[in-house]
Amino acid sequence: MKTFNLLLSSINDVKDFVNMVSRCDFEVDLTSGRYVVDAKSIMGIFSLDLSKPIKVEVHSDNCDAFLADVKKFMVD
Repeated sequence: MKTFNLLLSSINDVKDFVNMVSRCDFEVDLTSGRYVVDAKSIMGIFSLDLSKPIKVEVHSDNCDAFLADVKKFMVD
């Protein structure tokens, strides 16, 4: 499992991120505070507080291509 933080600052960022995640055959969860949503759910993502970084949990060890795709959204 891989964990990192990302920031989705616009509607287009959310749409692009969901499109990237939807191509994956593994599970990806987003955590904001006490809420956890499926990263493939655009409605779930919009229910989170997008003004702060969101914790991402990728439930796979073979996700290097996915990590390269979402690198532009990653924050420290």
